[in-house]
This record gives sequence, structure tokens and C-alpha cells, in this order.
Amino acid sequence: MVLVREAVGLTLRAARTSQGRTLRDVARAARVSLGYLSEVERGQKEASSELLNAICAALGLSLSAVFSDVSIELASHESVTLTVVDAA
Repeated sequence: MVLVREAVGLTLRAARTSQGRTLRDVARAARVSLGYLSEVERGQKEASSELLNAICAALGLSLSAVFSDVSIELASHESVTLTVVDAA
């Protein structure tokens, strides 16, 4: 089972490394400590919505795009198939 904070961390780290940016650079732009950002990326800390938004902004990402990627990551690890039921 993958935790949400781990999937968020993987998504943020992938975005940062694909941009060729350092932890220090993104932490400075997001106004969070380097250690805290590292812990978020490693899935050890769960960022508040405000800090997550700041990190996303520093990476030039929308929060919805990050959540979309996290959703895909979580779904790939789930063993249960979810179906949409029409409420109408």
C-alpha cells in the first residue's frame, strides 16, 4: 500500500528532477526549509495545503496537476477496481 504522502513526495521529486532543479533551489522559491522539502519528497512529512501549494508554485505546477498524478500513482497500486455508479 502506498500512502498519499509518499505518492505526493514521488510526484514532487519527479517534477523537480525533470526540471533539473536542486532541493535548495525549490526550497528557497517555496520559502520552506531544505530539510522539510526533503522530508516531503521522501514521504516522511505530510505537507499542509498551504505549503503544498507553495511547493507546486515554486515548481511551476498546478495543485490539480499534482493531485492528478498522485491519483494515477495511487490507482496503479490499488488492487480494487473502482466503478462509477450513475446517481441519476
